[in-house]
Amino acid sequence: MKTYFSKLQILALCIAIFGTVNLTANAQTTEQLKEKVADLIAADKYLEALPFLEKLVISDPDDAEIQFNLGFALINKATAAKNPEEIKLLRIRSREAFVKAKSLGKESLLLDAMIESISPDGIKKGQFSFNKEAEKLMNEAESSFAQRNFDDALSKYQKALALDPKIYYAALFSGDVHLQTGKYDLAETWYQKAITIDPYIETAYRYSATPLMKQGKTEQARDRYIDAYITDPYNKLALSGIVQWGNVTNTPLGHPKFNIPENSVGVDGKEKTTISLSGADDGSLAWIGYTSARVEWKDKKFKATFPKEVKYRHTLQEETEALRSVATMAKSLKIKNKRLSQELEMLIKLDSDGLIESYILLARADNDIAQEHFGYLKSNRAKLRQYVLKYVIGAGK
Repeated sequence: MKTYFSKLQILALCIAIFGTVNLTANAQTTEQLKEKVADLIAADKYLEALPFLEKLVISDPDDAEIQFNLGFALINKATAAKNPEEIKLLRIRSREAFVKAKSLGKESLLLDAMIESISPDGIKKGQFSFNKEAEKLMNEAESSFAQRNFDDALSKYQKALALDPKIYYAALFSGDVHLQTGKYDLAETWYQKAITIDPYIETAYRYSATPLMKQGKTEQARDRYIDAYITDPYNKLALSGIVQWGNVTNTPLGHPKFNIPENSVGVDGKEKTTISLSGADDGSLAWIGYTSARVEWKDKKFKATFPKEVKYRHTLQEETEALRSVATMAKSLKIKNKRLSQELEMLIKLDSDGLIESYILLARADNDIAQEHFGYLKSNRAKLRQYVLKYVIGAGK
C-alpha cells in the first residue's frame, strides 16, 4: 500500500527532522524572495513575480502586502489567459487574496475597488454601457488599471465617457486614477462628475472623502461620508466610511436610544406587547401611545391608507405616527417632578425637528421600511443629513 504526502506534510516532516537550522535557512530564503518580489513589482512585472508570491504566501500567509500583491499578479495572469474557466478561477483566487489583505489590515482605495469589481464566483460585476465600443474601452481600462498602467486606464475611461456620458464608473474610476497618482484636485473633479451622473450611488461620495482626509480636511470628508451613508444606509461599505472617520477624529457616533415597546406572538397566537416602565414619574407611561397607534394601523389604518394592497406591511408612515403619538402624549402628561425622562425629551426634540422619519430609516428600519428609503431620500436628503449631523455625530451631544 502506497502512502502519499502533501507538500505541506513533507515541509512539516522536514522541520521536525532538521529543526531550527532549516527554519533559519527558510527565513533567509523568505527575505530574499521578498526582495526579489519588491524589485519585480517596482518594474510592474507582476507575472514574473507571481511564482515567488505564491511561495511567499505559503510561508507568510498573514502578510497583508504579500496578499495584496498576489491579488494583482493573479489579475494580470487572468488578463493574459485565454481559457474562460482558467480566467474565472484566477479571478476567484485574486479576489480571495484581496479580501485576505483587507482582513489583515490593508487599507487602500485601490484594494476596495478591486474587491468590488470581482464577484465571489469570479464573474466580473455589472455591465458598464449598452454602447459596445464604450463597454470595450471600459473593460480595457479596467485591465490597465489592474496592471497600474494609470495613463492608459485614464485615457480609455475618458474615451468611454465621451461615447456614453452616463457611465458612472468611467467618471468614478477616472477619479481613482488621479487619487492613485496624488492629483487630489483632479480626483475631486471626477468624483463630483460621477455624483452628478448618479447621485443615488454611494461610492463616489465615499471615495471622494479619501483625498480630503489625506489633506487633513476632516470636516469636508465628514460631509462626504455622511452623504455616502444616507444614500445607502444598509450597505456596510457606506457605513464603514463614517465609522472610520469617527475613529480617526475621535468622534463618538451613535443613534438615539429608546426603549420602544416590543411586540411578540404568544403560544395562543395572540400578539403581546412589552412596555418598559422606569417606575418613576417621568412620563414613561406615554409609550402606551406607541402600542395603541400600531394596533390601530394593523386593524384599520393600513387598509384605509393602502386599499390596493392585500397584505399588511410595516410602513414608515405607521412607525412615524406611532412614535409621534408618544411624543404628543408625553408633552400632555402632568407629572409630579415636571421632568420627562431623557429619552422622551430626545424623542420630542426629534419630532420638533421633523426628523423622526430620518431616525426610523437610518436606525430602525426593518425589511419593509427599508424599501421606502429611496423614495424618501429623493425628496428629503437634507433632513437625513441634518439628522446624522445633529443626532449621530457626537452621539447627539
